[in-house]
Amino acid sequence: MRVSSRIITTAAVAVLLMPTLLLCAAETAKPIANDDQASSAASQPTAMPYTNGMNRGAPKVELFLGYSYLHAMPASDENRMVWLNGGSASIAFNFNRYLGLVGDFGGFADSEVKLNVGGSSSVVDSDGKAYTYLVGPRVSFRNHTRLTPFVQALFGGMHASEVLLSNCTGGGCTPLPKENKFAMTAGGGLDIGVSRHVAIRLVQAEYLMTSFKNLGTGADARQNDMRLSSGIVFRFGGNRGPRMPELGPLSYSCSVTPSAAYPGDVIAVSGTALNLNPAKTAVYTWSADGGTVVGSSDTAKIDTANLAPGTYTLKGHVSEGDKPGENADCTAPYVVKTYEPPTVSCSSSPVTVFSGDSSTITATGVSPQNRPLTYSYNATSGTVNGTDATAILSTTGAAIGPVIVTCNVLDDKGQTASGATTVTVAAPPVAAKPMSSELCALHFERDARRPSRVDNEGKACLDQVALNLQQNADAKVALVGNAASGEKGGKKLATERAVNTRVYLVKEKGIDSSRIAVYTGSQDGKTVSTTLIPAGATFDPTGDTLVP
Repeated sequence: MRVSSRIITTAAVAVLLMPTLLLCAAETAKPIANDDQASSAASQPTAMPYTNGMNRGAPKVELFLGYSYLHAMPASDENRMVWLNGGSASIAFNFNRYLGLVGDFGGFADSEVKLNVGGSSSVVDSDGKAYTYLVGPRVSFRNHTRLTPFVQALFGGMHASEVLLSNCTGGGCTPLPKENKFAMTAGGGLDIGVSRHVAIRLVQAEYLMTSFKNLGTGADARQNDMRLSSGIVFRFGGNRGPRMPELGPLSYSCSVTPSAAYPGDVIAVSGTALNLNPAKTAVYTWSADGGTVVGSSDTAKIDTANLAPGTYTLKGHVSEGDKPGENADCTAPYVVKTYEPPTVSCSSSPVTVFSGDSSTITATGVSPQNRPLTYSYNATSGTVNGTDATAILSTTGAAIGPVIVTCNVLDDKGQTASGATTVTVAAPPVAAKPMSSELCALHFERDARRPSRVDNEGKACLDQVALNLQQNADAKVALVGNAASGEKGGKKLATERAVNTRVYLVKEKGIDSSRIAVYTGSQDGKTVSTTLIPAGATFDPTGDTLVP
């Protein structure tokens, strides 16, 4: 029965608002006229193009009366805000067209409550009241139309009476006590102007936060609720804005972008009509003495495909009727330019090669109008292979000395360009015999207790040695361990130092042991020297003893 009452109430409010909504729809279809029709149009500022409802001022005070509905989100047990219907009223004092201060009061009736009985939820009929009293700022987004969206944040309190269960006798019929708690809302809405003093608040949707006690826990708990409102806004005071000027004769101007193009380019067309009557439908037509114009609104496009170079004229026409002041024309010139020839630069890498080697030829062709280009090459000696922006010059059979390579480009309009580069062919050098080279040395003075341990500094040295071996897959390395004069067990320590160095390279760096030769040296010092032996090079072990 409670649900039916709520539906009937909502339907009744909708019926009462229907005449106002119909009036709003009828008024929106025509320009808003100022109440003072006797004032002189010549004394008012001109607003063009003619816009429906523009230059309207902001009211000083706005009074809202309407229907409101509260609903818990989600509808949890013992939340007294589950389903409430009622009304709300607010008064807003506007400081300017954007900022205002709002005082809001609402009254609501509870019809149902959701309880947890025996571990399961159930909805039962109930009777209770709730009242909100809130205040806060509002920001309105007023424009030159009838629509005024706004946002607001309100703060205050909420008083809730006892909730009584319907058709209940005895104890337990009052599940929710009387409470006064802090409340706040945040949201916005949309007003539709009917006249200067009346508007329809189509919707006002807000988040409502309350902090009533939860019957299940007995502690204060936050409730997340939703408030929806709709009703009538009465507006008082403020500047009504200037009276809408009388429409002058229709005028029209048009432009093209770009004003100069190449054949095949598309030119954008734009027209601007002043003093259009919003109650009539404007008809646009376009024509040109060169190219094809496509479009039937205030914008269009000119297709210049296959158009010869020259100067042409666009013509535009706008009409709202048969009267002279309801028609206007415009013109705009545009130029179709001649395609520019391409350019090309030619380079080679490397610029000097040995006889029989190759050089990469790079042609950089540019068409000012981005026309497609094709490439070709020729050389005074050797052979060039390639049909795109790069080619390969082979110097096999070419004589020692300079070879001139010519790069050619051709666009789809038959226009050409050429560039040249020179590659010098040199006689092959005599290969030098590879030599062994000393790399870094490891030092073992720092750790007196472990005089043969490879420390972190030594490992850094060996990391570089391993990198050299990895980069030269056919190279080997000789490790020569030494001991200081007078060092106890010097020969053994020298051997251990060289062997530990070899172990790090094999186990930690993955170097094949067959590529490492270990020696005991005769130099004075706690060191291990490292020598890189490229393929074809030799190592002189004079004074050193090979360690098996």
